[in-house]
Amino acid sequence: MDLILWRHAEAHPLREGALFDAQLDLQRALTPKGERQAQRMAQWLNQRLAESTRVLVSPAVRTQQTAHALGRSFKTLPALAPDGTVEDLLAAARWPDSNEPVLIVGHQPTLGWATSRLLCAIDQPWSIKKAAVWWLRYRVREGVGQVVLQAVQSVDCL
Repeated sequence: MDLILWRHAEAHPLREGALFDAQLDLQRALTPKGERQAQRMAQWLNQRLAESTRVLVSPAVRTQQTAHALGRSFKTLPALAPDGTVEDLLAAARWPDSNEPVLIVGHQPTLGWATSRLLCAIDQPWSIKKAAVWWLRYRVREGVGQVVLQAVQSVDCL
């Protein structure tokens, strides 16, 4: 199974000095730079993703806009919202048993925690850059399950 984790592109910050409000956070849109980042990474992904790839996206506006750059249909899942957990993400992806590749457009810190857990079997607060992709593959070799890092792509390197 392939699990592709794509962090949303650059979004407008919350108003300076404002108290955190989860509903306002969900409404943050991409900046013009973020729109360009999403387009560049979407182009890179579309050259590599299988047609059968399931695309799952957080309900936040910034992730929706990032996913729209792909030009593919996707499913919005509340479990992938900024307050979602690694367990929510893995359940949504049906890791490691999905029959098709899964692309998740989501948020820090959940994407970093998930990557750490899958690659190292420990929970660490890894940082994934905005608009970056981490591509993981689960395979079984000689009866042992393995997680292989297929690719890490930063939009800055495109």
